[in-house]
Amino acid sequence: MSEERRVHLSRSAPQAYQKLAAFSKSVGELTRESGVDARLAEIVQIHVSQRNGCAYCVRVHVDRALGVGIDADTIAQIATWRESGVFSERERAALELAESHVYIHDGGVSDAVYDRVGGVLSEEEYVALSWLLVSINAFNRVAIAGRYPVPPRGDEG
Repeated sequence: MSEERRVHLSRSAPQAYQKLAAFSKSVGELTRESGVDARLAEIVQIHVSQRNGCAYCVRVHVDRALGVGIDADTIAQIATWRESGVFSERERAALELAESHVYIHDGGVSDAVYDRVGGVLSEEEYVALSWLLVSINAFNRVAIAGRYPVPPRGDEG
């Protein structure tokens, strides 16, 4: 990523960013109330951020995942979840839904994905996860457009 300075959207329009943060907080509450646990929420947010190419949000959500007790092996397996045996049926359904939200421009959430995911998650969980996915996709776009830096851990000063 280049060192070119970009407009920092959250600093340049703090009121808009605060609204996005408030939306995210509301979505987090909805997610918890629906029975979606922190592990599942962090797994899908990492995966969406990986797929979107948002290194900044990957860093944020890996740190949060570690904080809620997700081990390094599980985090490393997220990118290859289809081939990995470390995820539950519920997590696999959520990861599939997450990918559909990343590639929403390819015809939305297909009937096949909707049916598979709906066979595992309740409607309440589906709705909450969908809002969570809308939220993380929005944050990914803010960070990517602004080229938010992700320095090596030793250089964060």
